[in-house]
Amino acid sequence: MIYDVAIIGAGPAGLSAGLYAARAKLSTVIVEKMYPGGQAAITYRIENYPGFAEGIAGAELTDGIKNQAEKFGAEFLNGDVEKIEKLDDRFIVSMKGEKLEVKTVILATGAEPRKVGVNGEKEFTGRGVSYCATCDGAFYTDKPIAMVGGGDTAIEEALYLTRFASSIHVIHRRDELRATKILQERAFDNDKIKFIWDSVLHEIKGKDTVEEVVVKNVKTGEMSSVSVNGVFVAIGYTPNTDFVKDLIRLDEQGYIVTDDHMKTDVPGLFAAGDIRKKSLRQVVTAVADGAIAAVEAGRFIEEQ
Repeated sequence: MIYDVAIIGAGPAGLSAGLYAARAKLSTVIVEKMYPGGQAAITYRIENYPGFAEGIAGAELTDGIKNQAEKFGAEFLNGDVEKIEKLDDRFIVSMKGEKLEVKTVILATGAEPRKVGVNGEKEFTGRGVSYCATCDGAFYTDKPIAMVGGGDTAIEEALYLTRFASSIHVIHRRDELRATKILQERAFDNDKIKFIWDSVLHEIKGKDTVEEVVVKNVKTGEMSSVSVNGVFVAIGYTPNTDFVKDLIRLDEQGYIVTDDHMKTDVPGLFAAGDIRKKSLRQVVTAVADGAIAAVEAGRFIEEQ
């Protein structure tokens, strides 16, 4: 079978693309190597998605989009895409033991949490170092932890972690946060959250699990130690574009370069969501990207 559209990734962008493509009567397959929903699915509560005044659980929102896409006929396939090739007027999407032949491709594989790259980070990942507060927060009930970062994600997760931890030490390399004002106000008003300004994480120490972090002041060079049982990292993301780096144009950070129609420099190949170069990476912009990409894929097929 030759599909009209193959969507790689089932986060909000991929799910939205699947919904719009399937509803347009395009034969649609969505390939996901883990679970539908992406990073949004493990977000405890999304407060800035239009239409939900009290907020909505990430899993509930993404499950709803998935169900809509399936209702209109989108197929879901579990698999890890290793390579995409352009072959005349078709694309070959290669996974382990399986290949798909498709007319258009929408890349929506998102991005992964960026690592700090300090001693102890790799060794203690899963034993005190985490990149997901909603996944691991409950493990730190009544324990002190550190949060690395100062943007929206870091502060949102720090606020969430106050449900469990006895204290949260936010380590930020500047003397002011980058998070939105409303999140800053909530964090400053919470007695459990403490700030270590002008500082970076230098080392993570412990025996079987994390016991302390060494912090370096970027202005004075002074080192200090903080006793914690967990370290959460929220310093940005790295796009999942390795498998297409030799096929399409990427920017210096590895994000896919597209135009406003989600078109890459390869005809018939589109990108949507956090994987592409853009100014705002939010669920609302991801679903918009997905919708545009699907509509443009349909137009591309008609023109061909």
